Amino acid sequence: MALEGLNVTHLADAAPSDQIARLPYVVRVFLENVLRHQGAGATDAHVRLLLDWNSASHDEFPFFPARVILQDFTGVPCVVDLAALRSAVARLGGDVKSVNPKIPVDLVIDHSVIVDSYGTADSFARNVELEYERNRERYALLRWAQTAFDRFRVVPPGAGIVHQVNLEYIASVVFRDGDNVYPDTLLGTDSHTTMIGGLGVLGWGVGGIEAEAAMLGEPISMLAPIVVGVRLDGRMPEGCTATDFVLAVTEMLRQHGVVAKFVEFYGPGLHTLTVADRATISNMSPEYGATEGIFPIDEQTITYLRASGRDDAHVELVEAYAREQGLFHEPDAPDPVYSELLTFDLGSLEPSLAGPRRPQDRVSLGALGERFRTELPKFKPAGPEVSSIRRRADEVDIASVDVQMNGSSDELSDGSVVIAAITSCTNTSNPSVMVGAGLLARNAVAKGLGVGPLVKTSMAPGSPVVIDYLTNAGLIEPLEKLGFYLVGFGCTTCIGNSGPLADPIANAIENDNLTCAAVLSGNRNFEGRIHPHVKMQFLASPPLVVAYALAGTVNTDLSSEPLGTGSDGQPVYLRDIWPTSDEIASTIASSMNAGEYRKRYAEIFTGDERWHALDVPSGDLYEWDANSTYIAEPPFVADTTQDRPPIPDIVDARVLALVGDSVTTDHISPAGVIPANSPAGEWLAERGVDKAHLHSYGARRGNHEVMVRGTFANIRLRNEIAEGKEGGWTKHFPSGDIVTIFEASERYRAEGTPLVVLAGAEYGTGSSRDWAAKGTLLLGVKAALAASYERIHRANLVQMGVLPLQLPDTPQNLGLKGDEVIEIRGVDDVTPGGTIDVIFRRDSEERKIECRVRVDTQAELRYLHEGGILPSVVREKTRA
Repeated sequence: MALEGLNVTHLADAAPSDQIARLPYVVRVFLENVLRHQGAGATDAHVRLLLDWNSASHDEFPFFPARVILQDFTGVPCVVDLAALRSAVARLGGDVKSVNPKIPVDLVIDHSVIVDSYGTADSFARNVELEYERNRERYALLRWAQTAFDRFRVVPPGAGIVHQVNLEYIASVVFRDGDNVYPDTLLGTDSHTTMIGGLGVLGWGVGGIEAEAAMLGEPISMLAPIVVGVRLDGRMPEGCTATDFVLAVTEMLRQHGVVAKFVEFYGPGLHTLTVADRATISNMSPEYGATEGIFPIDEQTITYLRASGRDDAHVELVEAYAREQGLFHEPDAPDPVYSELLTFDLGSLEPSLAGPRRPQDRVSLGALGERFRTELPKFKPAGPEVSSIRRRADEVDIASVDVQMNGSSDELSDGSVVIAAITSCTNTSNPSVMVGAGLLARNAVAKGLGVGPLVKTSMAPGSPVVIDYLTNAGLIEPLEKLGFYLVGFGCTTCIGNSGPLADPIANAIENDNLTCAAVLSGNRNFEGRIHPHVKMQFLASPPLVVAYALAGTVNTDLSSEPLGTGSDGQPVYLRDIWPTSDEIASTIASSMNAGEYRKRYAEIFTGDERWHALDVPSGDLYEWDANSTYIAEPPFVADTTQDRPPIPDIVDARVLALVGDSVTTDHISPAGVIPANSPAGEWLAERGVDKAHLHSYGARRGNHEVMVRGTFANIRLRNEIAEGKEGGWTKHFPSGDIVTIFEASERYRAEGTPLVVLAGAEYGTGSSRDWAAKGTLLLGVKAALAASYERIHRANLVQMGVLPLQLPDTPQNLGLKGDEVIEIRGVDDVTPGGTIDVIFRRDSEERKIECRVRVDTQAELRYLHEGGILPSVVREKTRA
């Protein structure tokens, strides 16, 4: 009855049901998408391709997502681009209203709140107030977009994190458009859009420019998918969490290699995982490299939809549609056929963390102290002598210094935890680990344990519902007694918005060259991301975040060493206060209900009085303010005409940066605080912005002048031609001067010298940060040459008109030094997946290296020839 009178594109029309049943879940969703768009961008050939998906890896098909989701750090540049497209179309005499979303777009403001205030009952209110003060101009732009564009909704500040809001409310699993019913699918401008795979929804992160094309009705060109099946056996042991699972899976899949592949979980262990557990696994798809890690729709999906307050009629529609289409997983169903197979035994899990630099660097709880001591020397470059106390541990010097805080003296040392943050939708969307953290805090308080004054504690859930059920369970008070007060409903520490450390702590770290640590329940711990003063960062479950706040150091083995001394004078161990899984489950059952979700989400788009008091521009065209340091018309389409010149050869190019493996988009385009002495900070100071209001690169992504000066400006970047100088530095050739990367690019521009970047493996790992490609282009880089690429950054480079080439090995192994003069001819004639010769000249020597062209599809080749997606859109909208 749920499907009566509705239009359904049946998979059974394409192939017999037994053949459909052996297709991976991902392929079935793609197949329905192509079938539904036959004659409107898709053909019979695309249907045949997907039915024979496992032997068609070099063929392409179009994908039409049902919707797009944005967060504000990446969403503001998208809106700026759309506004710039309208301005360009207007200059060429076109219809500005043609630049309009053709599918629903939701933007959730979640990336801008900073942990300025913490440890007090009014921290949340104070941080939201500061958020509005800093971001009034950006938020006014978004309010304008709500009225200027069709099908564009904005979730105002303070309401939640985009992926948790998507999971708990926006995602429908089955999309209904009038009488048409089909799978909910999406693209997002945040790499962790993949979290929705835990709900059985196909969706992943892309760069903002690709999302803009999808908004405007452009299909996404896809290669026939490679699907890795991960069979799950057993169940998680007592004392382990979904966080431990995802860190182990990330380690395994990084070792196997799943970049640009889909990962699909199946097997007898599937039914033991709740949707909240699954969402944690799907969330970290970018960390293990997959396009998306996805779980099929099953009984757990239906249970979650009801528990999160979805409409009963819609839940019935989801189940009926999924069963009708063969998209509903039954335990006795035959296993699909996969491209590659892996097995994971849930029973093998152990409590774990990951760090200190990468999410895939898992370490067991008992081995963390050893990991810290092994890594410490790598964080201690030669520098000035310091006067701190030193002691030896495992043949490693441990430095420490006394710090005066609030009238008392405390020891700050290498390994001290200075940030302990319950943060990120990765974990705060999962009631089991949040309740677990609350119960552990309750037990710790009962034992008389406390958190020292040197630890900056914070709690920033992805949804107000978390506070509701923690309150109902009586767990807010013990968390607050340990300093874990609510600081915001946003990404905070996970994105780098950890806020300042107290001056005595920051000064001690800097003056005494201390290597301190952050422990956070986030998904990323790349160098320089969490805080400029914190060199080590470890990912952990929320209960372990509380535990390490209590311990105050990562130089410990919490499986055998005490957390501290209780009020009875006896040592207290982690095992003494760790809650049981039965206690967690019973607490969840008694404290959560669907009504809380319905109440919280009833007015999710409304906003408060500050939101409605914003001074909002009007009209179809955005009125650019030449004096704004937040919002400026970008140059990407300012001079676009209908003529498309051929792509010039790259001749006499120089290397702007030579970097190693695993250089992230955080290295290329940092999101954190803008230093006053950086090129971006100096540019802002010249325009009257004082040091206290420089804000972050993430918040200023609407201004290209700031962002180009912030490209490759990460304080932890190691450019191998900068003669050992860490940060955004390079050597200018032929002068030999060591200058900032931005200054070098300006010199090269004045000299008419094109630029390239040389990189090792996994170049562009991390966030779906289109400014990592936009900034690269604006610096004058014409090509990137890397040993391998992360999926999103490679695509972003092409979509901005920068040529990505794949070297046969790392530049270091190939003997490249970065002082070569480079020539690449025949760029206008490249083909997807083809090769091109690159000439490297050094002194009197000449060397030819054949590189693979990483323009992977015909659609990408068209964008490269057009100079990027944005010029392509302008030409299409103004073509007579």
